Amino acid sequence: MDRRSFLKNTSAATLAALAAGAPIPALLTGCNRKAGTNSTADTVILLWMAGGMAHTETFDPKRYTPFEKDMEGNRVLSTFKAVPTVLDDIRFSEGLESIGSVMDKGTLIRSYVAADMGHILHSRHQYHWHTCYEPPQTVAAPHLGSWIAKELGPKNPVIPAFVNIGQRFTVGEAEELKAFHTAGFLGNEFGPFLIPDPSQGLESVRPPVGMDAKRFERRNQLYNDLIAKGPAAEYTSDYQKESLRRSMEQAYMLLNSPESKAFDLSSEPKASYDIYNTGRFGLGCLLAKRLTEQGARFISVTTEYEPFKGWDTHENGHTRLKGMKEMIDRPVAQLIRDLDQSGHLDRTLIVLASEFSRDMMVEGRPDAKVQEQVNQPDILTDMKFYGMHRHFTDGCSMLMFGGGIKRGFVYGKTADERPCKTIENPVKIEQVHQTIYHALGIPPDTQYEVEKRPFYTTPDGKGEPVLDLLS
Repeated sequence: MDRRSFLKNTSAATLAALAAGAPIPALLTGCNRKAGTNSTADTVILLWMAGGMAHTETFDPKRYTPFEKDMEGNRVLSTFKAVPTVLDDIRFSEGLESIGSVMDKGTLIRSYVAADMGHILHSRHQYHWHTCYEPPQTVAAPHLGSWIAKELGPKNPVIPAFVNIGQRFTVGEAEELKAFHTAGFLGNEFGPFLIPDPSQGLESVRPPVGMDAKRFERRNQLYNDLIAKGPAAEYTSDYQKESLRRSMEQAYMLLNSPESKAFDLSSEPKASYDIYNTGRFGLGCLLAKRLTEQGARFISVTTEYEPFKGWDTHENGHTRLKGMKEMIDRPVAQLIRDLDQSGHLDRTLIVLASEFSRDMMVEGRPDAKVQEQVNQPDILTDMKFYGMHRHFTDGCSMLMFGGGIKRGFVYGKTADERPCKTIENPVKIEQVHQTIYHALGIPPDTQYEVEKRPFYTTPDGKGEPVLDLLS
């Protein structure tokens, strides 16, 4: 499937979801269990390494081989040295020393296996990771954060239950990214509150400069009138229209609340601000900390997906990852320390993940290779070829902290020689989602009737949590 087909199908599904009536809670949902009971977490923070974070270059280093001109690419498993962490016998890739120093507070998963969906597209795998459904679907699948917002509701009625920080939709595969940044059939009120730039977060929750409250109120009323008379009124269902109205009311309520100050990063003490300030991602972590303290339910902070940038290393992988590690290492570790010190980490589940991994020689996985998308020579004649440039789906690393997750624990294993694939305790995306839902107390059989068929949080309702990850 190419990008055009992906976009065509997901757009059709979105329109179908808007036209659909209210999703009906299935009779089996809950079975006398209420969401949120027997939970170990109240809040989730997803730290999204968009673009494909190589496991052998980050949290699962292998044999280090320094660059030499005209060296064989197959010799290279890791382009960084391994460095010790706070855990005995567990080493990370050089440049991640700060995160390594807090691993006694969380779990390292070394055996996440991404889905085999043929020709690899970032947008398709990101859609799959965030919704748990492989595209295309006849129904617009809700984002993980939307399911959580729907089932648990806001912790603080003023703070948006689902906040997405750091992703612009004016770069790269914009429409494909929008396809899964929605609540799907659940309705607009459960969709993400989008903050593309955390340094401008306060601008997202106050009227533009020079606009007084009365003028803003008139504009808000005009907007509601336009919605009532526009295509949304004609083509969307009553449920979706009401959901859109409620989402606007929630946003309007936030504008006039004292909690809106949480979005103002300039009020953070300078010493703390400077630790987090490694760029937009680092400041996103700072904003996530502040919103967690104010009662947000689900927060996603992304390094941002933009083709051929960030973790999307198609060349110059070694050099690029130096910068990426500098971007994430200090703020991720500080976020964990701050929430632990304030007592919020106990009830906040932090997940650091990526859509898939990377390798120098293998595209896809060893037993299911797909079309190669990178001109990676067997002999490395230039430094730009030194790095993990091909997509690899058979072994990925993931971190979890807080919210009932075991401390100082390692789960799964990958091979020490190429192909560095999962060889112990493989973890699939439905298991990741159900582990998160389990920690939040959301029943595994949660479902809604859409288009006269049940739609579960994970496909067919068969996903099971990885209980070994929970303390």
